Amino acid sequence: MPEIIGLVNRLIQKGLAYPVAGDVYFQVEKYQAYGRLSKRKLEDLQAGARVEVDERKRHPMDFALWKGSKPGEPSWESPWGPGRPGWHIECSAMSMKHLGETFDIHGGGMDLIFPHHENEIAQSCGATGNEFARYWVHNGFVQINQEKMSKSLGNFFTIREIFEKSKWPEAETGEMLRYFLLGTHYRGPLDFSDQSLLEAKNAVNGFYDLFIRLKESEERTMADKGLMEVIERCRVAFREAMNDDFNTSVAIAELQRLKGDVNKLLGQGLSTEARKIAREEFRSLGNNLGLFQLEKWLFNEILGTGTLEAHAATVRGAGTVVTPGADALKFLGAAPSLLNEEIEGKLVERNEARKQKNFKKADEIRQFLASHGIVIEDKSDGTSRWKR
Repeated sequence: MPEIIGLVNRLIQKGLAYPVAGDVYFQVEKYQAYGRLSKRKLEDLQAGARVEVDERKRHPMDFALWKGSKPGEPSWESPWGPGRPGWHIECSAMSMKHLGETFDIHGGGMDLIFPHHENEIAQSCGATGNEFARYWVHNGFVQINQEKMSKSLGNFFTIREIFEKSKWPEAETGEMLRYFLLGTHYRGPLDFSDQSLLEAKNAVNGFYDLFIRLKESEERTMADKGLMEVIERCRVAFREAMNDDFNTSVAIAELQRLKGDVNKLLGQGLSTEARKIAREEFRSLGNNLGLFQLEKWLFNEILGTGTLEAHAATVRGAGTVVTPGADALKFLGAAPSLLNEEIEGKLVERNEARKQKNFKKADEIRQFLASHGIVIEDKSDGTSRWKR
């Protein structure tokens, strides 16, 4: 509170604010750059003002720095009598105390650009004479199945609840969610739905499927030169996208394009070294976005003899937490998941059936696992792998 009162006093002393009967207002006409963040002109704001005109104000758009208290309201002592801070001044005082008069990045939702952030700039720059924040980052709204997320609509949930409801391991759920979020530019609206999450999961699966093929494919060199060309093209396009206001949606599209190119080249034939370069390139570019860093994804190797390759991932069961907006998360826990041990037991049983040429039983086990969302892939070397 001392910092807030001190900042209000500073603005009064500079002639940018004035006290009126226990209140203190910022005089917007005295700050020539008012409206620069929201790209609005003061005269237009005055003409279209919807605020109730207070005759004590010198201009309709003057905003409160300090409000005199009414009976029963919380209040603090000040040079203008007991009262409380206005909406905007506390943010400026808090930022200056902990970050200094000028700092690099200030963020918030699109709905805060005007009047909140515009007023923050006016009172902060007016008091110090210095720039307040060098960069302003405003994110779009989250929508649930085309409706704005809000507690009042009952469609509100948190990231934590997504993890609690997911039937997949935590690391894989996190990467799926990250990929989904990055697919939309941060300034744009984000539509959150079960279908969009499923599409993100399938997209990430596609990358990790390619990484496995790059590791396992036969040695050939026919397309090595073409690989370096598509990698360089992707590097340039990816960098341009990230330099364009963190345009992650375009960066993701470039990674998808590279995936398609590498898939084609892999079909033509790549050397061991070229395939290694391709994997490292995906990992390097993905690292900028927090993607493609898992050693194991949803595939779990199963040896043809029935001996199971050890893996560390622990699969959670379907969440039991019931939250508003659960429909948007329904696919995360849509079907009861089998435990890893149950899946692996069925695969051992299937491998034995295949050895005995009991293909009917092997197919029945495959169909049973498929009904629980488990996909089996048999490889040419006699081994199998599974994924959810």
